[in-house]
Amino acid sequence: MALSGIQIYKMLPRTNCRDCGFPTCLAFAMKLAAKQIELSACPHVSDESKAQLAESAAPPVRLVTLKSNGYEVKAGNEVVLSRHEKTFCHKPGLFIRVKDDETAADIKAKLAPAEAYHVDYVGLDLSLDGFAVESVTGDASAFATAVKAVGEVSQRPLILMSGDPAVIAAGLEAANNETPLIHAADVDNWEAMARLAKQYKAALVVNGRSLDELADLTEKIKGAGVEDMALNPLGDNLSQRLALSTQIRRLALKKNFRALGYPLFVAPANGEDAAYQSILAAQGIAKYGGFVVIDTFTPELAYPLLVLRQNIYTDPQKPIQVQPGLYEINDPTPDSPVLVTTNFSITYFSVANEVDGSGLPAWLLVAEAEGMSVLTAWAAGKFDAERIAKDVKRFNVADQVSHKRIVLPGHTAVLSGELEEELPDWEIKVGPREAVDLPAFMKQVLA
Repeated sequence: MALSGIQIYKMLPRTNCRDCGFPTCLAFAMKLAAKQIELSACPHVSDESKAQLAESAAPPVRLVTLKSNGYEVKAGNEVVLSRHEKTFCHKPGLFIRVKDDETAADIKAKLAPAEAYHVDYVGLDLSLDGFAVESVTGDASAFATAVKAVGEVSQRPLILMSGDPAVIAAGLEAANNETPLIHAADVDNWEAMARLAKQYKAALVVNGRSLDELADLTEKIKGAGVEDMALNPLGDNLSQRLALSTQIRRLALKKNFRALGYPLFVAPANGEDAAYQSILAAQGIAKYGGFVVIDTFTPELAYPLLVLRQNIYTDPQKPIQVQPGLYEINDPTPDSPVLVTTNFSITYFSVANEVDGSGLPAWLLVAEAEGMSVLTAWAAGKFDAERIAKDVKRFNVADQVSHKRIVLPGHTAVLSGELEEELPDWEIKVGPREAVDLPAFMKQVLA
């Protein structure tokens, strides 16, 4: 049973040495009780206490990390059922699957655009995480050839998929991965799969049609020396998969049921079309996939999945921010206008993209607002005349322009009088409320 923070505190050295990174042992104990840190962060805890705290210190969902040539995909360590409770920690890995009945040339041609795919989303570089290779031929040699073909295109982590341990063994020999993921162990092959996972230090997917079956298998596999696992609850449709996934996460978090405390694996069955795959992948990202596989790669499929993942796994208490500063759009001259906005990433890109798309040159002063949008920052007192004036001086705006005219966001027109007092030599104008109206405003009012 999980221990409370006070119970944990009584087993710690209680020296407040701060070697763990926290000011007191009590603060450390509270974090440990909340599953937000690991016991190993305390270098002074006694062996006796380690044994007593081991169960409480372990995260309810084990952290599983796939590694390959500097790339990592982490899943697990989650402590909440819903993002709004706190935050989700590790974004699920998104993998593209190929099959060993394809030629090496076809595999390379399919994976090359997926490997090269990157998208800039509000200043973040989003890309796919790895690739999965499935054996449909049952031929160990063909599987090894397919794995090698993938390795010639990408150095990202791999998922090797077959129910035949001999085929998986051939793939593991061919893979140049530090920690791949093996799919999958079941009631018939778990012993052989566990031996391979232990031998190659790989993580292992466990297939099961019921919670009891999954729990029984994970306990057996753990007893065979394999700690890193992912669960694949086999449902016949989206509803069943969702129900099983939610039950697994709830049992792990609320009941501390260790046998189901592992990340989830999500992959379409062979033959399912791209539309169904996209729905399954989206459901897996939201509820509660750790490793998500799709068969089809197109930018129009990958982009919404990557954005959905980013939105769900962004800490709601830490908005995405851009660096405050003076930004140039469309090669501005000293005569170009100076626009002001906050450093909330979505706000910045909304303004910058509208101005950039219009072809009109401008200076964009991004003021420090702790990552809040314009109205939110203004209401919280984080975007006011004093802060704007400070950033005008901090970023030497006057040295870049031949005029002294600055444009406030329309929603903060109330700041214009105060900003005139802070910047008495400047002309303060109030722009439109919406970024989409900026180009017309710049042409009609600032021309």
